This record gives sequence, C-alpha cells and structure tokens, in this order.
Amino acid sequence: MSLRESLSDRLANSLFGPLDPAPNAGYDDPPARKGFFTDTSVCIGCKACEVACKEWNDVPENAFEMLGTSYDNSHSLNANQWRHVAFIEKPATGARADLGMPTVGAPPSDTPDDEKPDFQWLMSSDVCKHCTHAACLDVCPTGSLFRSEFGTVVVQDEICNGCGYCVAACPYGVIDRRHGPADDPKVGIAQKCTLCYDRLTDGQRPACAQACPTESILFGDVEELRRTAEERVARLHEQGIMDARLYGNDPEDGVGGTGASFLLLDEPEVYGLPPDPVVTTKDLPAMYRQAATAAAVFLAGAAAAFLRRKP
Repeated sequence: MSLRESLSDRLANSLFGPLDPAPNAGYDDPPARKGFFTDTSVCIGCKACEVACKEWNDVPENAFEMLGTSYDNSHSLNANQWRHVAFIEKPATGARADLGMPTVGAPPSDTPDDEKPDFQWLMSSDVCKHCTHAACLDVCPTGSLFRSEFGTVVVQDEICNGCGYCVAACPYGVIDRRHGPADDPKVGIAQKCTLCYDRLTDGQRPACAQACPTESILFGDVEELRRTAEERVARLHEQGIMDARLYGNDPEDGVGGTGASFLLLDEPEVYGLPPDPVVTTKDLPAMYRQAATAAAVFLAGAAAAFLRRKP
C-alpha cells in the first residue's frame, strides 16, 4: 500500500466507521470510554435531570412556556437546555412496561371503561449523543470543541468564536449558540452537554445520572452500557413489549455509534430523533480527493498551455 493510500484510508476511517474515539484523538492509554444509556421505559418525566444539569453547569433558564400540544415546558435541546425530557402522548398499544415500582389505582369513576380515553405517555430524557464521529468537532475552526480522554465531546467556551459551523454540522440538531439572557457572558457561544467533564475528572457521575430517581439514566463504560441495553430490550421483548428498540447502540451506524444511547418504545421519529443519522463530514475524504484531482488536472492543463506557447 502506498503512503498516499495509507493516509487516505486513515482519514476516511477517522471520519466514518467504528473505532475508539479517545485513542483515535491521540490519547495514550486513556480510560474506558464513558457515556449514558437512557432507558425511556422507566422514565417518569420528573425532569430532575434537567434541574440537576442546570444547577451544576450554571445553565440559564429556558423560555418555560407550555407548548400547547404537550405538558412539556422546556421545548427541546438548545444552548439553554442541555437535558430535555420530552412528553409524548399517543394512543395506548400493546403491553405496558413493568417499572418495578408500587402503583395506585385510578380514583373511582362512573364512566364506563369503554368510554375512558386509553393513551400512554412516552417520556424520554434527550441529551447530546457524544458521537464516535462528531461532525461538530470536525468542522470547528478554532479547536474550541475537543475530544476528551473519556471519549466525550466538550466545548471550551473561551476559545469558541461563535461561527456556528458546529450547529449546522450536527446531524441531531443538538448544539446551539446561546441567545440570552442578554447579560450572560456566553451569549453567542456554542453550548451543549459536556457529560459533566469536570465531574468525570474528579471521579464523579454526571449530575443528571446522579439525580435520576428511577435510574432511567445510567452512566458508565460505553461497552458495558451497550450490553446492559441489549439485556434490557430482551427482557422487554419477553414481557411482550415488542416496540422496544435501541437507538445509538450500533457502532456500525452512520455516526459509528454514540456515547449516549437510548431504549425507545416507538420509532425514533416519534421522539424527534432522526431515524438514520449520518455524520455530515463522512464524505470529506472523497471531496478532498476530488478537489486534489481537479487541481492537478487544472495545473496540468495550465502547464500544457504554457509549454505550447513557448517559442
């Protein structure tokens, strides 16, 4: 294999395909990759994760207004909302997940059972996916976004110039520039979940996982979390909940697998997630090769024209 082919293959693999992101970023003997597994089947929508995230990371309040179509009042992931618990109401279908917690019955009612509305809530705590191949990191011109030794993607506020390239590059629409409040020093700066990088370096769990009362948000080594996720979805299938599925758990997917994976109870689109995300910088190696070929052809043509004109 030629040096050119070797470099080309290495560049292509760095932008697409399964790999361990920390060693690929240049770390020698890094710790095991860290991440989240969010089991939406046991999420109760308490939003403790949202509050813990805001308190620990000093994230300002979002526009807390009812959407009109849901009981959710925090809208979506954005620069002022690094964790977002979605409330999705839909007609009830099939078996219900066993939360393993005590329950109480509904209050007495004279309404016949067949006239009672039968619906279910899908609740899911969304967060930055900390992709194996993070397009936001690839396009950052200042190095503000960096890959940590834990395999996570972190923003350095003091280096970000607010260009917004990362916002357009994210296939999940997670990262965003802060627009307010006006007196916030980080207005205009790209913001997102850091997986509590400061806590990780001190041997602590991220604030959201620490606060979750049902352990819907699990934190740990990514490979171990992936095994836990596969075992959990198998148990739900045994209970007859065949809609249970994993999202972000496959290292062969379009982003090389994510550091934050999810167990969903419906199609990803129902939760506002892209069904088949692909890292937006995947084709950069091919584009570079095509640009180099075009430049070589142009230079060859220019040289030929010059030589023909030489007396």
